[in-house]
Amino acid sequence: MPGREDLPSTLLRSPRKAQDTWVAAHDSALRTYGPGRRAQQTAYAALKHTFEKVGDHWEPKPEPGPSDEQAAGGAGQPERPTRGGVNATASRQHLYERAKQLGVPGRSRMSKEELVTALEKENRRRTDRARRSGS
Repeated sequence: MPGREDLPSTLLRSPRKAQDTWVAAHDSALRTYGPGRRAQQTAYAALKHTFEKVGDHWEPKPEPGPSDEQAAGGAGQPERPTRGGVNATASRQHLYERAKQLGVPGRSRMSKEELVTALEKENRRRTDRARRSGS
């Protein structure tokens, strides 16, 4: 499968179900759109409906559904910024628990939007560190 060969490093550190979701969507998008960025975007959009990024990997979401405005809009909608795999539609409490899990400082005083932004930043930092260390 082409998607299995192109699996992003964050998915290599994630559960098999996350990998399978990404590969199936990626390979379907390849057949539909051909190679390129659109296949990757389609695969991530499918993944974000059932998984959220936590640090340097993906974990199952407590409730399936779109993670941000871009995912909620679907295909053919104006492009909006994504939230880097953070489940921005989750409750503040859920985001707080993820921030606690990742050790985000100052989380108790943050608004929901601030928690989303802090989680995006922490996820990028941990992913960059994992890529540099070769894991």
